[in-house]
Amino acid sequence: QVQLVESGGGLVQAGGSLRLSCAASRRTFSDTYTMAWFRQAPGKEREFVAAISWSGRNTNYADSVRGRFTISRDNAKNTVLLQMNSLKPEDTALYYCAASRGYQAYIGLGDYAYWGQGTQVTVSS
Repeated sequence: QVQLVESGGGLVQAGGSLRLSCAASRRTFSDTYTMAWFRQAPGKEREFVAAISWSGRNTNYADSVRGRFTISRDNAKNTVLLQMNSLKPEDTALYYCAASRGYQAYIGLGDYAYWGQGTQVTVSS
């Protein structure tokens, strides 16, 4: 069973930074799992934010966050991070951690079978 628990969300002013963390069950990081972050704003569909391959060598980002957000992982600590800088009000959403068996940094919602409960990020203008 893959369990994912997000933390690090909160309220921040525009231009500020937050770092989200996703703690995964041990098995997730002992096998080859791609990890990703998605987000969902009120009234909108869940959308891809960033993904990182099991090795950490491959990453993908949504155009809207590229250059501002950085995804990383520490397999020894069973953790994946999302560093978010230069935050904008439009980044306000519930952020979800997701996991998928495989080697690539998948970007599709349907590529991920395992999801956390989400952590709220609110950016004020």
